[in-house]
Amino acid sequence: MEPQEVAEVLNRPLSRELLARDITRLAYVAKDGTPRSVPISFTWNGTEVVLCTTKNAPKLPALRANPMVALTIDTESHPPKILLVRGRAELDYVDHIPDEFLQINGTYEMTAEQRVEWEAEVRSLYADGMVRIVVTPTWAKLIDFDTTLPSAVEELVQRRAEANAG
Repeated sequence: MEPQEVAEVLNRPLSRELLARDITRLAYVAKDGTPRSVPISFTWNGTEVVLCTTKNAPKLPALRANPMVALTIDTESHPPKILLVRGRAELDYVDHIPDEFLQINGTYEMTAEQRVEWEAEVRSLYADGMVRIVVTPTWAKLIDFDTTLPSAVEELVQRRAEANAG
């Protein structure tokens, strides 16, 4: 997929709405060769998906060995709205709490007092810093079941149309 095609998908209003959500599912290949899919909070900075994790997270050795990842951001209602993204993860070890991590978790409903307590806990727990997992999208697909469908379903719709036309 060409970069301008990826940008076109990610700039659609529904994609922007999904990119403003809190949670994505990060899929990667673990060190033992088996697939993993884990929910993780994220933020979209306009060109990259940024996820933050602990420096001892089991996913880090796997991502160093094979940085290719897939992300799924979706809704819970029917019909689902789904944004699929593929890209390469770059690991950025930092000795502080990344601003993105604080922004990511800023969308949860907390009182001002709860927010102060939460941030103090975060700063205490992650005192040695975190890892920013930065994913630059190289492929994207938006599925809304209105204007776009999964490719296999699109194929079935086309076959049915051809059969009914004949």
